[in-house]
Amino acid sequence: MTALLGIGVVGIGLGIAALRRIGRGASRGRGLAIAGVVIGAAWTLAQVVLVVLAVQLAGLAQPLGLDVAEPVDARARQLVTGHCVGALPPDGEIDVVQVVPCGEPHAAQVVSEYRFAADARWPGQVAADRRVAVGCEVTDAEADAGVTALVWAPTEDSWARGDRTGLCLLRTPDPVTGSFLDGTVDLPR
Repeated sequence: MTALLGIGVVGIGLGIAALRRIGRGASRGRGLAIAGVVIGAAWTLAQVVLVVLAVQLAGLAQPLGLDVAEPVDARARQLVTGHCVGALPPDGEIDVVQVVPCGEPHAAQVVSEYRFAADARWPGQVAADRRVAVGCEVTDAEADAGVTALVWAPTEDSWARGDRTGLCLLRTPDPVTGSFLDGTVDLPR
C-alpha cells in the first residue's frame, strides 16, 4: 500500500525524463510520456484531496472542548458531559447542534455519557437507548421544575460509522442559564 503513495510523483518524473530524451521533433513514445505525466499528476492530486478529507473528517470526530466561549456548531458525536445545547433539534437522528456557554440561555445540558465497547455488536435501538438511559437521573426538584431526561443513543447507521457513545441530556421547558452539574442552573420555581 505504501508503494502506491509515491507512484504519482514517479509517473510525473519518468514522464518528464522521457519527454526530455525524446526531444521536440520525435513523436514515437511522446504520447506515453505525456500520459505518464497526466496520470501521475491526477494520482497525486487525488491523494492530496483524500488526505485533506481524512484530516477534516478526523476533526469532526474529536470531542469538542468544554471551554466554549461563544456559540459553536458541533456534531452530536463531539459532545461530552458538561456541554450546553442552545436549542434541541426535532426528534430523530441528530447531526449538528449548537453548543453554547452554560452561562447563556440553553435548552439542555449533557449530564452523562455511556460508552459501548469499541468491538461491541449493534444491540438494537431499544437496547442501546436503555443502556444510555441508565445514567439519566432527574432529581425531584428538577422534575417539579419540568426538567426531563433525553437520551441520544447511537443509531444503527451511526453505529456502522463507529459511533459508540450515547449521551444523557437534561432538558428544560424553557431556556435556562447555569449548569446542572455544578448546581448553578437557574430553574423556574
